[in-house]
Amino acid sequence: MLALPAASHLVPPDFAPGSVWLVGAGPGDPGLLTLHAASALNRADVILHDALVAPEILTLAGPRARLESAGKRAGQPGRGQLALNERLIALARQGLRVVRLKGGDPLVFGRGGEEALALAAAGIPFRILPGISAGIGATASAAIPLTHRGLAHAAIFVTGHDRTGELPADLDWTAIACAAPVIVLYMALGTIGAIAAALIAAGRDPAEPVAFLSDATTPRQKTRRATLATAGAVAAGIPSRDPTLIVIGPTVGLADLLGPLHESAPMRLVPPPQASAAGA
Repeated sequence: MLALPAASHLVPPDFAPGSVWLVGAGPGDPGLLTLHAASALNRADVILHDALVAPEILTLAGPRARLESAGKRAGQPGRGQLALNERLIALARQGLRVVRLKGGDPLVFGRGGEEALALAAAGIPFRILPGISAGIGATASAAIPLTHRGLAHAAIFVTGHDRTGELPADLDWTAIACAAPVIVLYMALGTIGAIAAALIAAGRDPAEPVAFLSDATTPRQKTRRATLATAGAVAAGIPSRDPTLIVIGPTVGLADLLGPLHESAPMRLVPPPQASAAGA
């Protein structure tokens, strides 16, 4: 059961055998999990997790949980979505409590909607537990406001590639360039050069600041800076295995003012002490 302060009276909802919970793991820091998510991990029989879910979070799985990798990293083969949907359904029909653990939020570029539709069509009870999306968690950890009075009245979240790995052909980059001062790009490390060129062609300033936020909210967090003109070259030096969010816009520069006093250490997981040897 989920450990709660002694004065608390929160009771987790029933996690029935034969059901699937689509759980947001957040951006990496285990301290950013919701209480619902932590409870689900503790009670699950099997956890199908994305490849990019931080290892610190996987250690929170309950003692009876079986872990299965269900995702892939950029440029590497992985289980197809249809096969994953079928796996979720099959496990639920075995009477197991199934957690589908997804980085960030299940419904923000996470295909959680596709999985929910498949479960509904199969008659499988399910629940969607939101998580802190990288667009919110990573930027906060890097001290980059998404909006700021006088600088940015709006922010827009955009995927950097389609199912083929290429730049989405159905996105109007001219409209996106004009839609909001701050643009947050998910999964765009391989396409940022083309995106930057499209944004500059649409009128964005080549000197506009860009931040690359890798492994955000974890002990491995790293921020790299660029401009739209140099974004492609900077991205080429970032390993594709590093989960990286890209932020474009005037609020990136606020991190220079906020960063020196901004604290962003993640919650640490300390293993339980080893039992002393008998007779010691």
